[in-house]
Amino acid sequence: MEQLVREPLGGGIYVFVTEAHHFTTDTILLADFSKPGSGKLCADLGTGCGTIPLIWLRDNRSVTVDAVEIQPTACALAAESAAYNILDDKMHVYCADIRDLKGVLPFGSYDLVVSNPPYKPLGTGVRNPNKSKLTSRHENECTLDDICAAAEKLLQFGGRLCICQRPERLPDALEKMRAHGIEPKLLRMVQQRKGKEPKLFLLEGRRGGKKGFMKTLPTLFIEDEQGGFSQEMKTIYGSYKEQVTGE
Repeated sequence: MEQLVREPLGGGIYVFVTEAHHFTTDTILLADFSKPGSGKLCADLGTGCGTIPLIWLRDNRSVTVDAVEIQPTACALAAESAAYNILDDKMHVYCADIRDLKGVLPFGSYDLVVSNPPYKPLGTGVRNPNKSKLTSRHENECTLDDICAAAEKLLQFGGRLCICQRPERLPDALEKMRAHGIEPKLLRMVQQRKGKEPKLFLLEGRRGGKKGFMKTLPTLFIEDEQGGFSQEMKTIYGSYKEQVTGE
Protein backbone atom coordinates (compact mmCIF):
# COMPACT_ATOMS: atom_id res chain seq x y z
CA MET A 1 0.00 0.00 0.00
CA GLU A 2 1.37 3.42 -0.96
CA GLN A 3 2.31 5.88 1.75
CA LEU A 4 -0.16 8.74 2.11
CA VAL A 5 1.41 12.18 2.51
CA ARG A 6 -0.34 15.41 3.48
CA GLU A 7 1.23 18.14 1.33
CA PRO A 8 0.72 21.83 2.25
CA LEU A 9 -0.53 24.16 -0.50
CA GLY A 10 -0.36 27.33 1.59
CA GLY A 11 -3.17 29.26 3.20
CA GLY A 12 -3.94 26.38 5.53
CA ILE A 13 -4.95 24.10 2.64
CA TYR A 14 -3.53 20.57 2.28
CA VAL A 15 -3.68 17.92 -0.44
CA PHE A 16 -3.21 14.20 0.12
CA VAL A 17 -0.73 12.66 -2.30
CA THR A 18 1.04 9.36 -2.91
CA GLU A 19 4.03 8.39 -5.03
CA ALA A 20 1.69 7.52 -7.93
CA HIS A 21 -0.71 10.46 -7.51
CA HIS A 22 0.91 13.81 -6.83
CA PHE A 23 1.32 17.22 -8.43
CA THR A 24 4.12 19.04 -10.25
CA THR A 25 5.14 22.61 -11.04
CA ASP A 26 3.06 22.31 -14.23
CA THR A 27 -0.04 21.83 -12.05
CA ILE A 28 0.71 24.99 -10.08
CA LEU A 29 1.29 27.00 -13.28
CA LEU A 30 -1.96 25.81 -14.87
CA ALA A 31 -3.93 26.60 -11.71
CA ASP A 32 -2.56 30.14 -11.76
CA PHE A 33 -2.98 30.66 -15.51
CA SER A 34 -6.60 29.51 -15.45
CA LYS A 35 -7.77 30.87 -12.09
CA PRO A 36 -11.49 31.65 -12.19
CA GLY A 37 -13.28 34.80 -11.15
CA SER A 38 -15.66 34.97 -8.24
CA GLY A 39 -18.78 32.84 -8.38
CA LYS A 40 -17.69 30.82 -11.41
CA LEU A 41 -18.67 27.20 -12.03
CA CYS A 42 -15.61 25.19 -13.06
CA ALA A 43 -14.66 21.66 -14.08
CA ASP A 44 -11.24 20.02 -13.75
CA LEU A 45 -10.92 17.06 -16.13
CA GLY A 46 -8.39 14.50 -14.95
CA THR A 47 -8.04 16.14 -11.56
CA GLY A 48 -5.67 13.51 -10.14
CA CYS A 49 -5.38 14.14 -6.42
CA GLY A 50 -7.38 17.39 -6.76
CA THR A 51 -4.60 19.98 -6.52
CA ILE A 52 -6.00 22.53 -9.00
CA PRO A 53 -9.47 22.82 -7.37
CA LEU A 54 -7.82 23.12 -3.95
CA ILE A 55 -5.55 25.95 -5.12
CA TRP A 56 -8.49 27.80 -6.66
CA LEU A 57 -10.53 27.41 -3.48
CA ARG A 58 -7.55 28.39 -1.32
CA ASP A 59 -7.66 31.78 -3.04
CA ASN A 60 -11.38 32.17 -3.74
CA ARG A 61 -14.03 30.31 -1.74
CA SER A 62 -16.84 31.64 -3.96
CA VAL A 63 -16.07 29.31 -6.89
CA THR A 64 -17.55 25.83 -7.29
CA VAL A 65 -15.51 23.04 -8.85
CA ASP A 66 -16.56 19.68 -10.26
CA ALA A 67 -13.44 17.49 -10.37
CA VAL A 68 -13.45 14.46 -12.68
CA GLU A 69 -10.98 11.58 -12.48
CA ILE A 70 -11.07 8.08 -13.97
CA GLN A 71 -8.73 6.42 -11.46
CA PRO A 72 -10.55 5.36 -8.26
CA THR A 73 -7.48 5.73 -6.02
CA ALA A 74 -6.90 9.30 -7.22
CA CYS A 75 -10.62 10.08 -6.77
CA ALA A 76 -10.41 8.86 -3.18
CA LEU A 77 -7.41 11.14 -2.53
CA ALA A 78 -9.18 14.17 -4.01
CA ALA A 79 -12.35 13.49 -2.04
CA GLU A 80 -10.37 13.01 1.17
CA SER A 81 -8.56 16.31 0.58
CA ALA A 82 -11.84 18.14 -0.03
CA ALA A 83 -13.30 16.75 3.19
CA TYR A 84 -10.15 17.41 5.23
CA ASN A 85 -10.15 21.07 4.16
CA ILE A 86 -13.92 21.33 4.77
CA LEU A 87 -14.40 22.18 1.10
CA ASP A 88 -16.61 19.28 0.06
CA ASP A 89 -19.52 21.67 -0.37
CA LYS A 90 -17.50 23.57 -3.01
CA MET A 91 -15.40 20.77 -4.55
CA HIS A 92 -17.30 17.77 -5.85
CA VAL A 93 -15.33 14.73 -7.02
CA TYR A 94 -16.68 12.40 -9.72
CA CYS A 95 -15.05 9.09 -10.59
CA ALA A 96 -15.91 9.06 -14.29
CA ASP A 97 -14.56 8.88 -17.83
CA ILE A 98 -14.42 12.31 -19.49
CA ARG A 99 -15.52 10.61 -22.71
CA ASP A 100 -18.85 9.72 -21.11
CA LEU A 101 -20.05 12.61 -18.96
CA LYS A 102 -23.69 12.67 -20.04
CA GLY A 103 -25.78 12.53 -16.88
CA VAL A 104 -22.69 13.10 -14.74
CA LEU A 105 -22.10 16.83 -15.24
CA PRO A 106 -24.54 19.45 -16.59
CA PHE A 107 -23.72 20.24 -20.23
CA GLY A 108 -23.51 23.87 -21.31
CA SER A 109 -23.17 25.15 -17.74
CA TYR A 110 -19.50 25.81 -17.04
CA ASP A 111 -17.58 29.08 -17.11
CA LEU A 112 -14.24 27.27 -17.09
CA VAL A 113 -12.93 23.83 -17.95
CA VAL A 114 -9.30 23.00 -17.20
CA SER A 115 -7.14 19.94 -17.86
CA ASN A 116 -3.53 18.99 -17.27
CA PRO A 117 -3.54 16.17 -19.83
CA PRO A 118 -1.16 13.30 -20.50
CA TYR A 119 1.75 14.69 -22.48
CA LYS A 120 2.73 11.67 -24.57
CA PRO A 121 0.65 10.36 -27.49
CA LEU A 122 0.03 6.64 -27.71
CA GLY A 123 2.91 4.75 -29.27
CA THR A 124 5.59 7.24 -28.13
CA GLY A 125 8.07 7.11 -25.28
CA VAL A 126 8.61 4.27 -22.82
CA ARG A 127 5.40 2.80 -21.42
CA ASN A 128 5.48 2.92 -17.62
CA PRO A 129 4.58 -0.46 -16.08
CA ASN A 130 2.72 1.37 -13.30
CA LYS A 131 -0.87 1.78 -14.60
CA SER A 132 -1.47 4.99 -12.65
CA LYS A 133 1.65 6.63 -14.05
CA LEU A 134 0.89 5.30 -17.54
CA THR A 135 -2.58 6.88 -17.41
CA SER A 136 -1.22 10.25 -16.27
CA ARG A 137 1.61 10.36 -18.83
CA HIS A 138 0.29 8.64 -21.97
CA GLU A 139 -2.95 9.16 -23.90
CA ASN A 140 -4.25 5.66 -23.27
CA GLU A 141 -7.30 6.89 -21.29
CA CYS A 142 -7.54 10.55 -22.35
CA THR A 143 -6.44 12.37 -25.53
CA LEU A 144 -6.37 16.05 -26.46
CA ASP A 145 -9.36 15.37 -28.69
CA ASP A 146 -11.24 13.79 -25.76
CA ILE A 147 -10.58 16.86 -23.60
CA CYS A 148 -11.68 19.33 -26.27
CA ALA A 149 -14.78 17.26 -27.08
CA ALA A 150 -15.75 17.17 -23.39
CA ALA A 151 -15.11 20.91 -23.00
CA GLU A 152 -17.29 21.66 -26.03
CA LYS A 153 -20.20 19.92 -24.29
CA LEU A 154 -19.57 21.35 -20.81
CA LEU A 155 -18.81 25.00 -21.54
CA GLN A 156 -21.39 27.70 -21.95
CA PHE A 157 -20.93 30.08 -24.88
CA GLY A 158 -17.83 32.19 -24.23
CA GLY A 159 -16.57 29.80 -21.56
CA ARG A 160 -12.86 29.09 -21.25
CA LEU A 161 -10.85 25.91 -21.77
CA CYS A 162 -7.34 26.04 -20.31
CA ILE A 163 -4.69 23.36 -20.75
CA CYS A 164 -0.95 22.90 -20.48
CA GLN A 165 1.15 20.74 -22.77
CA ARG A 166 4.62 20.19 -24.16
CA PRO A 167 5.61 22.62 -26.97
CA GLU A 168 5.79 19.88 -29.58
CA ARG A 169 2.05 19.28 -29.07
CA LEU A 170 1.05 22.90 -29.75
CA PRO A 171 -0.14 22.26 -33.34
CA ASP A 172 -2.26 19.36 -32.07
CA ALA A 173 -3.80 21.49 -29.31
CA LEU A 174 -4.70 24.33 -31.67
CA GLU A 175 -6.18 21.90 -34.20
CA LYS A 176 -8.26 19.99 -31.64
CA MET A 177 -9.63 23.13 -30.00
CA ARG A 178 -10.81 24.55 -33.30
CA ALA A 179 -12.26 21.20 -34.36
CA HIS A 180 -14.56 21.41 -31.33
CA GLY A 181 -15.65 25.04 -31.66
CA ILE A 182 -13.15 26.39 -29.15
CA GLU A 183 -11.04 29.24 -30.49
CA PRO A 184 -7.46 29.56 -29.12
CA LYS A 185 -7.16 33.03 -27.59
CA LEU A 186 -4.23 33.15 -25.17
CA LEU A 187 -0.83 31.43 -25.27
CA ARG A 188 2.11 31.53 -22.87
CA MET A 189 5.37 29.63 -23.17
CA VAL A 190 7.26 28.47 -20.09
CA GLN A 191 11.07 28.15 -19.92
CA GLN A 192 13.23 26.82 -17.12
CA ARG A 193 15.63 29.74 -17.57
CA LYS A 194 16.84 32.18 -20.23
CA GLY A 195 18.74 30.47 -23.04
CA LYS A 196 16.77 27.24 -22.72
CA GLU A 197 14.05 26.02 -25.07
CA PRO A 198 10.46 26.24 -23.79
CA LYS A 199 9.44 23.20 -21.73
CA LEU A 200 5.72 23.87 -21.54
CA PHE A 201 2.92 26.00 -22.93
CA LEU A 202 -0.26 27.28 -21.32
CA LEU A 203 -3.19 27.73 -23.69
CA GLU A 204 -6.66 29.23 -23.29
CA GLY A 205 -9.50 28.85 -25.78
CA ARG A 206 -13.02 30.30 -25.82
CA ARG A 207 -16.07 28.29 -26.83
CA GLY A 208 -17.66 30.04 -29.80
CA GLY A 209 -14.90 32.67 -29.89
CA LYS A 210 -14.26 34.71 -33.03
CA LYS A 211 -11.54 33.18 -35.16
CA GLY A 212 -8.07 34.71 -35.00
CA PHE A 213 -6.56 37.37 -32.74
CA MET A 214 -4.76 34.95 -30.41
CA LYS A 215 -2.61 36.84 -27.90
CA THR A 216 0.84 35.60 -26.89
CA LEU A 217 1.95 36.58 -23.39
CA PRO A 218 5.59 37.15 -22.38
CA THR A 219 7.51 33.96 -21.61
CA LEU A 220 7.33 32.75 -18.02
CA PHE A 221 10.76 31.85 -16.59
CA ILE A 222 10.92 29.31 -13.77
CA GLU A 223 14.39 30.33 -12.59
CA ASP A 224 16.25 33.61 -12.31
CA GLU A 225 19.86 34.15 -13.44
CA GLN A 226 21.18 32.87 -10.09
CA GLY A 227 19.32 29.55 -10.46
CA GLY A 228 16.68 30.25 -7.83
CA PHE A 229 12.97 30.75 -8.43
CA SER A 230 12.16 33.85 -10.47
CA GLN A 231 10.20 36.63 -8.81
CA GLU A 232 7.14 35.74 -10.89
CA MET A 233 7.35 32.11 -9.77
CA LYS A 234 7.51 33.23 -6.15
CA THR A 235 4.42 35.34 -6.75
CA ILE A 236 2.60 32.41 -8.39
CA TYR A 237 3.51 30.08 -5.54
CA GLY A 238 2.22 32.67 -3.06
CA SER A 239 2.02 31.32 0.48
CA TYR A 240 3.03 27.91 -0.86
CA LYS A 241 6.48 29.31 -1.71
CA GLU A 242 7.56 28.84 1.91
CA GLN A 243 7.56 25.10 1.29
CA VAL A 244 9.32 25.21 -2.10
CA THR A 245 11.89 27.97 -1.59
CA GLY A 246 12.65 27.52 2.08
CA GLU A 247 11.83 31.14 2.85
